[in-house]
Amino acid sequence: MTLGYLYSKFFKIVLRGKSVLNSQIDKTAKIYSGTEFYDSSIGRHSYVGYDSEVHSCDIGSFCSIANGFVVGGAKHPLDWVSTSPIFYNVRGGSGSHLGNLEIEPLKRSTIGHDVWIGNRVTVMQGVNVGIGAVIGAGSVVTKDIPPYAVVAGCPGKVIKYRFDEETIECLLKSEWWSLDDEKLVEMFQYINNPHEFLTKVEMIRIYGGKKSQTNR
Repeated sequence: MTLGYLYSKFFKIVLRGKSVLNSQIDKTAKIYSGTEFYDSSIGRHSYVGYDSEVHSCDIGSFCSIANGFVVGGAKHPLDWVSTSPIFYNVRGGSGSHLGNLEIEPLKRSTIGHDVWIGNRVTVMQGVNVGIGAVIGAGSVVTKDIPPYAVVAGCPGKVIKYRFDEETIECLLKSEWWSLDDEKLVEMFQYINNPHEFLTKVEMIRIYGGKKSQTNR
């Protein structure tokens, strides 16, 4: 075991700590190391991968977000003489500043329930990602994404939908993500059969079932 190996391992552990500020995190959610999670929230059984930047974003339940995700990053004024933060951010990108003019705050973004986001995806501030959507690796999302859409590219475009319109409508109406874990465990064997799963959810709604409680 070389000194260089120990040095690299030490700095990997120290420098990859996560940073969470002014945020709500469900006790079943996970934020991986190297991630900044500011002024945001994340629901049950969701996770955000390594080395991500999450600012002013509300993330639903059952979301799978891979490494290198960026949402709501720094804003620069395009209609000013200069776009440099040195004129409006007292901390400044370079660590110094020449002024503290006010700038419009970041717009909040929303990631709906059960969204899957691939590696190195960027979602611009103010964008809403619909329930059940999928975003391909490396995509840059500049516009709202409809529920259950599959999006890829730069800028991101809808390439298909996961289900037909009727099934999507039924899934949204079911609000299955609000069922408590006990009920979902009973139904997990139907998760690969949407129509059978929806039938079971409907039965639970009719004959009784608990909705989940937020564990923040």
